[in-house]
Amino acid sequence: MIRTLDKLFPAVVVATIVACAVAFGMIFFYAPVERTMGIVQKIFYVHVPSAMATYAGFIVCSFASLLYLIKPNRVWDVAARSGAELGLVFCMYVMISGPLWAYKAWGKPWVWDPQLTATFVLLLLYGGYVALRALSTDSHTMRLIAAVLAVVACADIPLIHYAVKYWGGLHPVVEREGGGGLAGDVATTFGVSMLAFLLLFVTLLWMLIRARITALRVDELHLELSDIAASRA
Repeated sequence: MIRTLDKLFPAVVVATIVACAVAFGMIFFYAPVERTMGIVQKIFYVHVPSAMATYAGFIVCSFASLLYLIKPNRVWDVAARSGAELGLVFCMYVMISGPLWAYKAWGKPWVWDPQLTATFVLLLLYGGYVALRALSTDSHTMRLIAAVLAVVACADIPLIHYAVKYWGGLHPVVEREGGGGLAGDVATTFGVSMLAFLLLFVTLLWMLIRARITALRVDELHLELSDIAASRA
């Protein structure tokens, strides 16, 4: 399966580059400028796809961590760690772009809105996971502890999604229940941007996973060479 994905990877990279170029071209030259928010509203086309990429990264981390807890395998651990790091990068952008939009819409960058607060908690949880993996030894015990943290932290994702529905707040809702939907040109641009970020996420995730798997293989070969050298000494 890995070899098959490696063969498809160049095509995915080309598709990602094309999709991102088209998406940003549409954002700046095709999507209309919103009357009230002005050009600041265009953050929406990157902010929401980044949030979806955040969810994807953390869900990959949590699912792979669960598989590692069931049947420990370094591949699952590699996938979990890669998903967490990539999700964290997108989440940090969400937490930067959101307040920029909020300052224009609400007059202040932060209002402790339920959805914003739950997203901030998600950032702290998976930020803790990434810090734990980076600062601790790469032992089986630490991998188990990190896996448990990732699985537990995933419970915050549905809280973010349904925060507006159950607890209200100022955060806008578009396509979910209670939203007003999107106009044709806005919806088209948004859809292309979502596709571009999905491809970008898949590309980066596969690059991270392959790099870590290669590093593990190099370490294994190094140990094998050390054992051979020791046996001949």
